[in-house]
Amino acid sequence: MLQDRLKEAQKEALKTGDKERLSTLRLILAAIKNREISLRGDGKGPISDDGIIELLHTMIKQRRESIRLYEQGGRTDLVDKEKSEIAVIEKFLPAQLTAEEINALCAQAVSELEAKGLKDMGRVMSLLKERHAGSMDFNKASAEVRRLLSA
Repeated sequence: MLQDRLKEAQKEALKTGDKERLSTLRLILAAIKNREISLRGDGKGPISDDGIIELLHTMIKQRRESIRLYEQGGRTDLVDKEKSEIAVIEKFLPAQLTAEEINALCAQAVSELEAKGLKDMGRVMSLLKERHAGSMDFNKASAEVRRLLSA
């Protein structure tokens, strides 16, 4: 389970004295704990690995936005900190698919569902999300599916 891997990595960072990695891992585990608490309030069980992966993607997206703002403000010290946090977070994500792989999988999904037009885009994207959650950039996939269905 991904959460167990994160806890083990936290213990390892604590033993080796890697303060930056330890700090980032604590942030991740705190975010997971907060998500579990909110899920419990909704009557749902513990967070799944897919939920953790989604959370990690959100954390990366937040840090990229912070980097953009820090660069505009000339705060290179904070940019470096955000980049190092992204590097730690990315180690726990599945490998991302390349653009070519995304294009091939989109074409496969379109033909498999026999999608004919943009009205079928939701079905195609749903299938892709079901099969490739965490490993596919869905912004790129959405653009490719739109291109395929518009042709």
